[in-house]
Amino acid sequence: MSTGTHLTRPKAPCETYAWAAGAEEPGHPHGVLATARIRATFNGRVTTLPQLRSDGPFHLRRMRTGGNAATVGIIGAMSAPLGGDRLTLDITADDRAELEVTTAAATLALRGPTTAAATYDVRLTAGEHASLRWLPQPLISAAGSNLQQTYTVNLAATSRLLLREEQLLGRANEKPGHLVTRIRVQHAGRPLLDQHTAYGDPEPGWDGPAVLGGHRAVGQLLIVDPEMDIQRDPFLLREGTKDGCAVLAPLAGGPALLATALAPTSSALRELLDEALAHALGA
Repeated sequence: MSTGTHLTRPKAPCETYAWAAGAEEPGHPHGVLATARIRATFNGRVTTLPQLRSDGPFHLRRMRTGGNAATVGIIGAMSAPLGGDRLTLDITADDRAELEVTTAAATLALRGPTTAAATYDVRLTAGEHASLRWLPQPLISAAGSNLQQTYTVNLAATSRLLLREEQLLGRANEKPGHLVTRIRVQHAGRPLLDQHTAYGDPEPGWDGPAVLGGHRAVGQLLIVDPEMDIQRDPFLLREGTKDGCAVLAPLAGGPALLATALAPTSSALRELLDEALAHALGA
């Protein structure tokens, strides 16, 4: 843990971390300011991890894998994100590196000692012919929480990306907190995706029939691959069922497909996203 980390609460090993935008800005006096970094490089034979810097609630661990890829698991070292936290995770796959990052458990956003929003920023960068897979467990927006989440993605023209985002709006029999998410993706120096979502009070109409339709699990799957066949029309999965639905559609201006899903439970959401991925890959 770096000396620059400001810790103000006891550790909770069973909970995972989150990340935040604006980590260089002064944090709230009751919050945690932390930045963890992962950098993967290709040495001509396999992918190595020359930088694996844990910080604050992020404990980074190398995981055993087969083949030439590297896998990093993130284990929570304390409760986060709470109100006022400023947390960042910076992940880079250099040219020809193959990196997968996952988490050990769901991220639980909770009400903190301040009403200020917690923020976490996930920064993903992939070089030429690199492969980056970001596959965390779901984010749970608990009652009373206030979280602003940002994904900033920069991809080279020949890089590949698989990004999965899952959000559960409230725990069992409770209302969700306030959750704002933005995903910004640049591909070969040009904008590919810029999407903003907001759920929970005080957002107007967030739980209405035109938005969630009674569902409480939402998620997305972004696939970017220059070798993928994207000449297809939008495809709707499980239309008219009570187990949710998803749409898989190409993005203009890039070799990319985006799946967006709604479901009543986290397990149903994961099934929909897995189904969308299989369809995208032609399985």
